[in-house]
Formats: sequence, structure tokens, C-alpha cells
Amino acid sequence: MAPSRRLTRGLAQRWRRRWDLQQELHVPDRERRFRIMLLWLRAVAGSHPRCLDLGCGTGAVTQRVLENFPRARVVAVDCDPVTRRLGEVALARYGGRVTWVDADLRSPAWRRSIPPGRYDAALSSTALHWLRGPELARLYRDLARRVRPGGIFLNADGIAFDRRSRRLRKAETAVAAAAQARAPRARRGEGWTDWWEAIADEPALAEEMRVHRERFPHEHAGTPTPDLTGHVRRLRAAGFREVELVYSRRHSRVLAAVR
Repeated sequence: MAPSRRLTRGLAQRWRRRWDLQQELHVPDRERRFRIMLLWLRAVAGSHPRCLDLGCGTGAVTQRVLENFPRARVVAVDCDPVTRRLGEVALARYGGRVTWVDADLRSPAWRRSIPPGRYDAALSSTALHWLRGPELARLYRDLARRVRPGGIFLNADGIAFDRRSRRLRKAETAVAAAAQARAPRARRGEGWTDWWEAIADEPALAEEMRVHRERFPHEHAGTPTPDLTGHVRRLRAAGFREVELVYSRRHSRVLAAVR
């Protein structure tokens, strides 16, 4: 067994960089989605928003908000101890501007874990596809109570076409496969499974990995998550007055909702 070592900022940053690279393999337009989210955040919530980062992972959204909004504050929520710890250590320089919260968005208890008060915005990237329909409906109801009137929810994720659009859904799969086949060989690197297998051997995260295995004994691939129409319907039912797509590239989308 390798000797134990401390999770330093530099080490956390290296693992986060590897995380970003494998995410970009699966979501080539990831940075574009982030830019779109920040533009809409500023346009609706102003220059110093109080934000929730839902399913924050390693803190990709949190970092970009803090960098682009010097007076912003973020509450970063995730139940994965490995990715959350990487973000917490790598972004320690932001101090009290970010609060890291260990909470599972699939459980109603998550809302009692975050600091009280209203938020100007809630953001999420590549996370809410973990939630089934009833869990997502409840999350949206919770957000409607915590996002201020006039505030915004932004979700960047893979969101499928309406299930009634059978031919388009089939065609989308073919289009995605063709795009993947044409991807430059240089972009074919470490994938999701490779990253998790590698970090499992990181001594500085041994305890976090133990908890991760307890919380996620199975892969989440195949979780039956709502389609685009399902997201829109649940957001409106929760109390969001306006719901629109503000970015779409096949099934890669940014969905915005105003409270």
C-alpha cells in the first residue's frame, strides 16, 4: 500500500484537471454551456448573486461563478465525498465566499442542510440526470421555496427529446454516434470509469473513497430521468413562471427557469 499523504491544493487541482478532461470527452461543449450559464446568471440575477450549486462535484460551476462575480457567494451541495473534497481543497482560496454542504439532492433532507434564506440563483451542471421523476419534482418544489421571486434556475445537462418524438430520438442517437466517430483521436483519453479506477488508489482520499463506495454501491447509468417536456412540466408545477431552453446542441442543453 502506498504511504498516506495529505490532499494538498496542487494534488487536488491535478485530479480536478483530469476530471475536467474526462468530462469534456463526454460533453465536448461543456465550456460553452458554462459560458451561457454565466451570461444568463448576470442578466437575471445581477453582479453579486447568492447562488446554489446543485450536485457541485469538483466545483466547476462554483469556481466559474466566483471567478466571474467577485462579490458572489455560493453554497455548493453534493453527497459524493471524493469530488466535493477535491473542490473544497482546490478552491480554499475563496474562503468564506463558498460553503460546502454534504447533502443528497434525492432526499428531502437536503433543504435542511443549506444555509437559510433566499437565493438569487440555483445552478447545476451534469448532475440532475441522477434524479428520477418524483425526486426531480420534489427538488423543483424545494427550489421554488428557496429561490427568490425573479431569481433564476439554470440546468446544463443531457436532457432527452420528448419521448413522443420517436424518430427524432432515434436520429439523435445516430447523430451522436457519428460525431463521436469523427472526434479527433487526441480527444480519446481517460473516461469516467478510468478516472474512478485511478482515484480509488489515491492515498490522500482513502476515507472519502470508503464513504463513496458505501453511498454509491452501483453505477447510476440508466437512471430513468425525465425528458425535456418532463423537466418543463415539473418546473412550472413547482411555481417557476417562465421556463425556456437557452442553449441546445442535440441533447446537450441549458434549461432556464425564472421564479
